[in-house]
Amino acid sequence: MRLAPVAAAIVLSVAACAPSSPSTPAQSQDKVTLSVWGWGPEENYDKMFAAYEKLNPGVDVDARSFTTATEYDTILSTGLAGDSGPDLAWLRAGANLQPLVEAGRLLPLETSDVPGLKDYDEGVLRSAKGDKDGKVYGVPFAVQTLQVIYNKKIFADHGITPPRTWDDMIAAAEKLKANKIVPFAFGGKDDWMLPIVASIFGTATWGGDTFLDDVKAKRKTFTDPAFVEGIDQLNKLKPYFPDDVAGVSYTDAQILFSSGKAAMFPGGLWELNFFAENAKGVELGVFTPPAPKGGQGMMPGFTDGSYGISAKTRHKAEALKFAAWLASKDYGQLFTDTLSIFSAVPGVKPTDPLLEEVSTTFDKQGATYFMNEFAYGNPSSQTVFSKSLQEMLLGRITAEQAAEQLDKSVATWL
Repeated sequence: MRLAPVAAAIVLSVAACAPSSPSTPAQSQDKVTLSVWGWGPEENYDKMFAAYEKLNPGVDVDARSFTTATEYDTILSTGLAGDSGPDLAWLRAGANLQPLVEAGRLLPLETSDVPGLKDYDEGVLRSAKGDKDGKVYGVPFAVQTLQVIYNKKIFADHGITPPRTWDDMIAAAEKLKANKIVPFAFGGKDDWMLPIVASIFGTATWGGDTFLDDVKAKRKTFTDPAFVEGIDQLNKLKPYFPDDVAGVSYTDAQILFSSGKAAMFPGGLWELNFFAENAKGVELGVFTPPAPKGGQGMMPGFTDGSYGISAKTRHKAEALKFAAWLASKDYGQLFTDTLSIFSAVPGVKPTDPLLEEVSTTFDKQGATYFMNEFAYGNPSSQTVFSKSLQEMLLGRITAEQAAEQLDKSVATWL
């Protein structure tokens, strides 16, 4: 069993990526190979899926990871439509799942086949359902949270503690900048990160889930002054981002933090595992930015995808059995302990102290990441807003204009 990065061009052209079948040369008649595609790379899936293979010696799990994550949707759609797709795949959540559902590319999952699904929180399970038919098409695998990660040594060296107020955070950023340290490692070149960072600093300003519910009910719009003020925090924090922030890539920002040139990194929970591997000498801490006008900050979060089964799999029984294990508490605990990410499987408790701290904060201050709820449309509202925030950072449009562009996009489908 292996998990190896696969170049997109190669994956789409070689027959070796086809759903497993008895005719696959490397597969014996007595052993079934289940191919699994994801948008990793996540080398630790070797370890996790090996646990399943040990329990099921007649199955080999061939997991393939794509480093071209932004192109994954196209790669997967093409694979599932033809004969070059996987048996199982990581699926996007919510709106981004629907094209595959409507095209009939996925196998609906029943609790009779995957018993663990009945124990999932409905809010988590909703991310893996078809909008129109309400059927479940995937086993949710992760819950991500969004927060600021910081370098504990840099904070200690400069007499800085996690901020209790917005003014504390700005004062800390000023001190770091005066000492030639980039306060926040963040880049706007890869625009998909922009709504994430806007949410980290703005959710408490626009009011979290209460505001989103009002937008869905058409009592408010994204042109609301509170939402505009929330995304305008990016403009106000611009002096504490790297120079020429709109030209700094996501990878550049990771390197700034990993190398100790930056003190803080606003991002997702998935960064903890990345920094643990790539910044081994850095002791990590996390905090939720306080609300600018006082009061408690909010930690946004979302369900990050699910495992789905191809409607064309030649190993339906084996794929369903594997999916049932993916929905088990045993796999959920292995997932959380290995990747330092919250498993979506109910009842799993993190053993890592930092992850437990995040979990406690999310329980008390959690909110919905707004963009996952409003990612519909063609082009999607997420795409429209990501580009708008990039234009805002470049100084070409105002926060009000960025909000208007999001609102116009949402109005086409809401």
